[in-house]
Amino acid sequence: MIAPTFLGRVGAVAGATISVRQAESVSSGIAIIGGRSYRVGQVGSFVRIPQGYHDLYGVISQVGANATPDALRDAGERGERWLTVQLVGEIVEVSFERGISQYPGINDEVHLVTEEDLGRIYGSEAAGQVSIGRLAGAESILVRVDLDRLVTRHSAILGSTGSGKSTTVASLMRSICGGAGESGFPSARILLLDIHGEYGQALRSVATVFRVIPSSTHERPLYVPYWALDPLELLDFLMGTIDPKAETAVLDKIQAAKLAVAPGVEGVDVNALTVNTPLPFSLKQLWFELVDPEIKTWDDKDRTVRAVLEEGDAETLKLPRYKPASTTNTAPYQNQFGVLGIRRQLAQMRSRLLDRQYDFMLHPGDWEPDLQGKPQKDLPELLAEWFGHPKPVTVLDLSGVPSPVLIRLIGGILNIVYEALFWGRDLPEGGRGRPQLIVMEEAHRYLGMDSNNPARDMVQRIVKEGRKFGVGAMVVSQRPSEIDETILSQCGTLMALRLSNTSDRAKVQAALPDSLSGLIDTLPVLRTGEAVIMGEAAKLPIRCRITLPPDDARPSSGDPPVADAWQRARGAEDYRPLAAAWRSQNPRWSPGKQEKEEGDGA
Repeated sequence: MIAPTFLGRVGAVAGATISVRQAESVSSGIAIIGGRSYRVGQVGSFVRIPQGYHDLYGVISQVGANATPDALRDAGERGERWLTVQLVGEIVEVSFERGISQYPGINDEVHLVTEEDLGRIYGSEAAGQVSIGRLAGAESILVRVDLDRLVTRHSAILGSTGSGKSTTVASLMRSICGGAGESGFPSARILLLDIHGEYGQALRSVATVFRVIPSSTHERPLYVPYWALDPLELLDFLMGTIDPKAETAVLDKIQAAKLAVAPGVEGVDVNALTVNTPLPFSLKQLWFELVDPEIKTWDDKDRTVRAVLEEGDAETLKLPRYKPASTTNTAPYQNQFGVLGIRRQLAQMRSRLLDRQYDFMLHPGDWEPDLQGKPQKDLPELLAEWFGHPKPVTVLDLSGVPSPVLIRLIGGILNIVYEALFWGRDLPEGGRGRPQLIVMEEAHRYLGMDSNNPARDMVQRIVKEGRKFGVGAMVVSQRPSEIDETILSQCGTLMALRLSNTSDRAKVQAALPDSLSGLIDTLPVLRTGEAVIMGEAAKLPIRCRITLPPDDARPSSGDPPVADAWQRARGAEDYRPLAAAWRSQNPRWSPGKQEKEEGDGA
């Protein structure tokens, strides 16, 4: 007697790809099994091929004419229907494993996969798994991913605007930290780079939020000390283009300033110190020491008496005033010592230091050194601030960061995190003792293929080397075609939501660990919040409905209700708060709140 799940027989085998001749008895396109209806031959659905003591499992990737083997192109005229199936794993006794130990034979039976079969694959809960949603075709079955592989083998969440990326990220973070009745992983360590300020409210219960301009008592001020960044990137931001000879001289001064504060600092060998060693130094003092020789004049030919009119001040960035140099061979005389010809660059540096929008980096609160290079707080306090709090998620809200410094800042943040966890990898707080996941929202904005991109360079290093040192990357983007190929190709797990753009889908297909082109063809028609999950962390490539977080824990990225807003009657409008919100770079600004904060500060 033919089983009700019987679909057809194997007609051809080519590696992991098999061609299946659909049985004539399966003609309606729908099979009723155990009171449930199953669509027959649907792209993305699973099939089972019994092999005695174990079963092979595959995913249908093609149906119809294109699935017919080349040698049988006239089969359609004879009424035969064919399916192309990609083998993906097997069940030996009770456990499912990716990969196959043997291939099917010609004329082996091929069966539909029922919910009972899917339960054997996905229903078993093992240690180190997190549930992220339910099977799109069988919503009674939870979909779980392997947390170890999700973090160490890196991952990407990709989807067009409005497909549900931000909600997926929030849901995944809450699942990892514990939610929906699960215990979760309360000692997780996740750093989320939030470019648009979407996650502060959504993850408030499980995250500590740092923001350039805190807008509530739940947020802490974000400081990224300039002295912990790459000196070359810092100089490029402060001064712009600079002659190599002058650049070397400036770097020598920075190294000398770091060397002056090095004695007594734990872990620093003064004989091995370089300009990249993360030690504090005063930018104000550096500027003052560089600008003085550029404008200095002398009252005598021997250049021993300064022709100073008014002394400058490094602390307030006040320029010293000197008598103008004479155009004849008389006093005052032009200075000739230590002149680097960078007066214009130093004017730009001073402008940057006086610009309040860069205070989070150039004047980082207690991490700003005095003129002698001594800050109130040092690198240990910075790392403890970001990772030593009791919550498992750290959200760095970068929505208030000016665009000119965003890529450099992200590169600097990633450098601080990776270097600390890399060199301390064998310590309890290091990457191997307590692994770190770095989630990068809107990744296409700073992980492109530009020639000079410190953020991309750091992420390339993380995806290539991070696995060994306990640092994992999760790339989130709506335009995968704009992300550096090296980064995307190293993401072992892909969660692809709706993608309409052809070049974006091609980029996802090229990065797939399994050649399942049929699944990629379904991306334009996925529902909002539905994803195709494939790769290292997934047992099988599957179509999944992501679990929605509660209404009060969703990112602030939903579509505004246009029809409702345009239907309401317009009342009196006051655009002063709108201008104030823009100037304060705080979307939740209000006059009452501003007065309260000023009162608290007094």
